[in-house]
This record gives sequence, structure tokens and C-alpha cells, in this order.
Amino acid sequence: MRQNRSWILILAALTVLTATMIAQDKKPLSPPGTASVTFADGKTITIDYSRPSMRNRKIFGGLVPYDQVWRTGANAATSLKTAVDLNIGGTTVPKGSYTLYTLPGMSSWQLIINKQTGQWGTEYDQAQDLARVPMKVTQPPSGLETFTISFEKNGGNAATLKLEWENTIASVDVQEKK
Repeated sequence: MRQNRSWILILAALTVLTATMIAQDKKPLSPPGTASVTFADGKTITIDYSRPSMRNRKIFGGLVPYDQVWRTGANAATSLKTAVDLNIGGTTVPKGSYTLYTLPGMSSWQLIINKQTGQWGTEYDQAQDLARVPMKVTQPPSGLETFTISFEKNGGNAATLKLEWENTIASVDVQEKK
């Protein structure tokens, strides 16, 4: 009987130890973000993504290496849903759902519009690329702690898509294709 109690105590201790180790190993997921713009005719573009923070890390050229495809956020792949055909940086993008990746460089960036959807952010298949579009790169007046995607409206059927983090703003013009 005593031996059974000892085994139960050992098993309970191992369970608590294992649970503690698993809890310590899990990293919190970055919070979700959404960027959207509605054109004059009521048609909308929506981007769902995750918003990692710098937390005293070097981002571009460090955590996010130059000249390598980046998931453009954290966690699950960044999704683009459009209810209208678009012109993104001179490239036609039919209405539908896509995944956005980027190819950051020291002085130039490319926005990658990928036809594969629903995957984890690191599951990139270049064969599924719809297009790679050059982006304009500028610097913000001050550093940006949390990754942010936004749209800046430029009239009834146009906007600028902005990706902002650390010391970089990458942007590209987006227009409703008529």
C-alpha cells in the first residue's frame, strides 16, 4: 500500500514538472491586427496579420534577414482579401484571397502576392506567387516598436499600403481596377 502511494506521489510530481516545462517553453503569440480600406463604391480590401514587437531586437538585417522571404508579421500567414480587382504597384490582382509575403532588402523591398492561403506564415511556396511588386522604402521620424500594416486613402478608389516597423516604412500604391 505504501509503495502505491509513493508511485502516485512520484507520478503527480512528474506531471507537475512536465506541465511547468511545457508552460515555460510556450512563447506568447503576437497580437492580431487588421488593416482595411473601403473604396467610394463600398468595395473593401482587408489584411489580417499578427503584430510582433521589437523587444530590444534588431529587426531588419537581424531577426528579419535581408534578401530572404519574410512572412510579413508573425504567426499565421498574412492574408489579403479583396472584393474588387486591384492594381497594386502596376500589377493586376483579381478579386479574391491571397497571402502577403515580403522580400526586404537594405534599400529596396518587394511585396509578394501569393495564391496559397490558410497556411502558417513560414510555409511559403514560390510556385504559388501571383506577383512580386516593388515597394518604396522610407524611414519614419522615429523608431516603431510594433509591426503595423495600414492603408492611407488617396481619393475615392486609391490608397497607399504601408508596412511599418523599426526604422522602415515600405509602401506601395493600391487602386481599384475599373
